[in-house]
Amino acid sequence: MTSPSHRRARPARRPVRVPLLTVVAVAAVALVVSLVIALRPDGGPGGPSEAGKDRAASVAGARTDTQPTPTAESASPSPSTASPSPKASTKAPTKSAKPSSAPASARAAAKPAPRKPVTAAAPSSGRIRPGATYQGVATAYDSNGDGACSYGPTSDVMNAAMNTTDYETSRACGAYVLVRASSGKSITVRITNECPAPCQPGQLDLSQQAFAKLAPLSTGRIAITWSLLSPETSDTISIRYKTGSSQYWCGIQAIGHRNPLASLEVRTGGGWKALPRTGYNYFLSEQGTGCGSAIRLTDIYGEQLTVGALPVRANVVQPTGIQFARH
Repeated sequence: MTSPSHRRARPARRPVRVPLLTVVAVAAVALVVSLVIALRPDGGPGGPSEAGKDRAASVAGARTDTQPTPTAESASPSPSTASPSPKASTKAPTKSAKPSSAPASARAAAKPAPRKPVTAAAPSSGRIRPGATYQGVATAYDSNGDGACSYGPTSDVMNAAMNTTDYETSRACGAYVLVRASSGKSITVRITNECPAPCQPGQLDLSQQAFAKLAPLSTGRIAITWSLLSPETSDTISIRYKTGSSQYWCGIQAIGHRNPLASLEVRTGGGWKALPRTGYNYFLSEQGTGCGSAIRLTDIYGEQLTVGALPVRANVVQPTGIQFARH
């Protein structure tokens, strides 16, 4: 026989009965509340109304204008529409940036013609150039006008010997030079000789008569400047064949030219042939080419003079009646 439990059994709960009228009333109240909430202008289950959204966007936009968030687009400056400042507008454009209003044909005509290239046969003034001024010293020696240029003695003692550097293998022979001393005195001399070392570049060894016109001979040495001249002269050019010349070998010399010579050519069956110049101021034809034929002389300014054929008469001065133009 099972003993009875000492736990007391919970009595069964009686169901509560709610009157139907009460339920209906509660439901009606809930419906009314729901309608009121749904019809509010700024609320509802779905969040703020459209008007609220617009106001929120307006407020957000105002904040954006005052404190923009940096972006790639906003970081780039927008193009300015302001007019240029007077300072900027008065600045002159550079020559290369200035547009040309002239037609293309006019611009092309205005351009300078290209320089023609200098050929190897073009005359050259060598070291002594027209228009240049050279500095040096002047010394004196006893001269009769003869010397390395092989002109022979002369009664004109206003001559000088050129230092070896500027003598330049007799290219200076026959040149007229204006010499100025620091005292302001000046003379014109003709180069007839070479002054070897110890004469320095720029140095002239003047005849004693020429030096005495600048300073006392006892001075011995003075500072000078000098420049090339193309003087007035009534002399004309002469041609001389060297002693021993024949149709098989000849040396040709030009005498009395106003301007220094750049070249001497002889006519051959194949045209003009330039002869090499010696240190004693003759142009040599070792094989006799052109000996006794026409001769063409070119000075340092590029002027050319043609001498008709002359007989090969050794050591005889033969006049030509022609002369280079003055410059």
